[in-house]
Amino acid sequence: MKIKNYFLILHFAFCILHFVSATAQTQTPLYIVNGVEMDSVRHIPEKNIEHIDHLPANEESVAKYGDRANNGVIIVTLRYDREAEFTGGKPLADYVAERVKWPENFGVARFVARYTIEADGSFSLGSELESTDHQLRKRVLKVLQSLPKWQPATKQGKAVASEYVLAVQLPKGKAMPKEPYIVIR
Repeated sequence: MKIKNYFLILHFAFCILHFVSATAQTQTPLYIVNGVEMDSVRHIPEKNIEHIDHLPANEESVAKYGDRANNGVIIVTLRYDREAEFTGGKPLADYVAERVKWPENFGVARFVARYTIEADGSFSLGSELESTDHQLRKRVLKVLQSLPKWQPATKQGKAVASEYVLAVQLPKGKAMPKEPYIVIR
């Protein structure tokens, strides 16, 4: 199973690199995820991808998908038909950010982690990808412990687990400071 996932990740990376190198940076392919057009596929963890097809920018693709396919088409099939839905009334990152008390004088901080919504709708925190401040990490984890149940993702009518990435940056609207670096000439 791990070898299959490894090859799937490599294939996904190849598809993206192929289209990026074949088109100018301002031209992007048409992304279709489970039959729905999307602007990007960067938000989809590779664990949730079941299959990827790439169609070249040719007459057949344009005939099927219209002018949007002039830069090629990447078709992504996910392991689920419907994504998990957060029942908190807004996107998870906004829900968490509203509940974390973060004064302006604490500076800008970010917490990024993978999480899984299990088939029963429960939230499971996965690997932490980035944490720039220990206090923000503690406060975000406290909010995550009291999340309401989710509507789980479904595949052919059955609930399935699905994985996502959470990124919380506070205070909202402020950019992370650039890391200092030295240029030696």
